[in-house]
Amino acid sequence: MPAQDWKALCAARKQRQLEQIPKEWTITPPSADQRNVLEIPRSCGLLTARELEITDTVNIDVLLDKLHTGQWSSVEVTTAFYKRAIVAQQLTNCLTEIFIERALARAKEVDDHLKTQGQPIGPLHGLPISLKDQFCIKGLETIMGYAGWIGKVAERDSVLVEVLYECGAVPFVRTNVPQTLMWGETYNHVFGRTTNPFNRYMTPGGSSGGEGALVALHGSPLGVGTDIGGSVRIPSAFCGLYGLRPSYERLPYCNAVNSQIGQESILSVLGAMTNSMEGVKAFTKAIIDAKPWRKDPLSVRKEWSDREYALGDHGDGGTMCFAIMWDNSVIKPHPPIVRAMEITKRALEVAGHTVIDWENHRNLEIYTNGESIFAADDAADLLHDCELSGEPLIQTMSPDTDAHEYALDEPVARTIVGERRHLSAYELWQLHREKRELRKSHLDHWEATASKTGTGRPVDAIISPVAGYAACPHGCNSDCFYTAFCNFLDYTSLVFPVTFADKELDKTAPPHAFYNHEDEAVYKLYNPELWHGLPVGLQLIGRTQEEEGVIAMTEVVDKALKAFKQANGTKV
Repeated sequence: MPAQDWKALCAARKQRQLEQIPKEWTITPPSADQRNVLEIPRSCGLLTARELEITDTVNIDVLLDKLHTGQWSSVEVTTAFYKRAIVAQQLTNCLTEIFIERALARAKEVDDHLKTQGQPIGPLHGLPISLKDQFCIKGLETIMGYAGWIGKVAERDSVLVEVLYECGAVPFVRTNVPQTLMWGETYNHVFGRTTNPFNRYMTPGGSSGGEGALVALHGSPLGVGTDIGGSVRIPSAFCGLYGLRPSYERLPYCNAVNSQIGQESILSVLGAMTNSMEGVKAFTKAIIDAKPWRKDPLSVRKEWSDREYALGDHGDGGTMCFAIMWDNSVIKPHPPIVRAMEITKRALEVAGHTVIDWENHRNLEIYTNGESIFAADDAADLLHDCELSGEPLIQTMSPDTDAHEYALDEPVARTIVGERRHLSAYELWQLHREKRELRKSHLDHWEATASKTGTGRPVDAIISPVAGYAACPHGCNSDCFYTAFCNFLDYTSLVFPVTFADKELDKTAPPHAFYNHEDEAVYKLYNPELWHGLPVGLQLIGRTQEEEGVIAMTEVVDKALKAFKQANGTKV
């Protein structure tokens, strides 16, 4: 297809999206130089006081209670969040599919059920849920950032959508992704670039960046992202949210679209992104309780464990030992991230827990192995989908104009792979074999920490950065090993917000002995003025298939942080 044809195709599809926005829901956009747009949904005048009350209700359990008891109708709640989602779209360009009539018809259906049957459909009754542009909904396009996928209408629902319907939920929008999905930022030729509502000069992360921006603006009470290298956790951290990366196949991925389908050594997973820990638990438990293994042949047949959620493997919730990964031997984190780890350490110690330093184990080998698996087809899968329309494979997330200066020619992730070439099946099998050996070695290393914890158990969980920085300028999110570490080893992990970058508290650190050229570039990138006010999150890392325990341990950390900040002030 000639270049002008794919460009015209993208322009026409973007225009159709604009036409789906009701004129009465448009707002006067802020000037391009207004970076923080968090307050505009409240000040723009579009939402009524009641709609603001609904959409500002952060605790999902409160929302669900009002929906289950009929205090708020699903039509009312879905309308409120839809209006706010459309505002969020006008501020950050976070949406792809907009299907208002269909969503409201579903909301009326669940309301009618409650009226006639006297009970909710299921645990997520009436709750509007946003979905990353991978989860197929029958009759709607699933474009996933490719011009060549425009007009690709789903003939059936993904299993997740089927389960959400059974649980009573109302899927109501889908959200933006980068072309290929294999970026920690969010830009494609079809829908354009998504920005961070805390500072639109910065990226919301990726590849679930549309979800990150939308949920941060309270345009959705709960979104579903996917994560193969950090794509739930990076946007969650960059946008001040909670976000779960479960283990391989714990939650149903069947009939969702993806990049690199057939690559089954490092699997993409789906997880909740939300403004409350209650939301993470409610969603995860509802999906597991629906027995997804009856619809998805790969979904692990493991019911929700109340014993694990009660921390039966972690001293029944008594004194626990957490280990902090101050850096990953690849990138040293910026000062706001270091301060967040120091705050978390102090909060946990005040709450009666033990905190020790995590000792890294074979990290560069793990990184090299995982990136080599990702690169094994020499981008054949990605190029094939670009060739459908003739659009070029995007090589950088930097804007064409006014790009932020970043002194990095090639990230470590590419350097360590070496010469790019299409590996043979046998060569790929050797990488898979090495990955298994590395997972066993790291498991043994974790188990050996029992001699250092004082609890008689190994370290209960690791606490680490999500990236070397809080949300960074567009085009500068070059490294994802803090998160991909968990994907490569299949460790369940959950992001939680800690604090905000502060130019007075987070001065530039003196230079250190750099691990590599990218570590030096990341160090030079930091500017306390630029990062001021951005959210800073960390991740809690647990074991494989330990979703219940990781959720419960993150609740412990979250409670300790809130108590510590209440006692010592928010700036600590």
